[in-house]
Amino acid sequence: MKLWQKLWLLFTVIWVIVAALNVVSILAFGDEVEPRKALWPAFFGFVVPAAAYGLGWVWERFTK
Repeated sequence: MKLWQKLWLLFTVIWVIVAALNVVSILAFGDEVEPRKALWPAFFGFVVPAAAYGLGWVWERFTK
């Protein structure tokens, strides 16, 4: 596993944990905020790490 993949994995774990905490807090206090607003952190919890991996993959191909 290359260094950028290890760093991506670390970033992904941290990002997903923070996104999950965001979703849980929105759902726990759903009476103050609409529960539908929990969809955005869940969406970005998956999209941002995928985009970061794609950028790393493209950068690796570009530099070879």
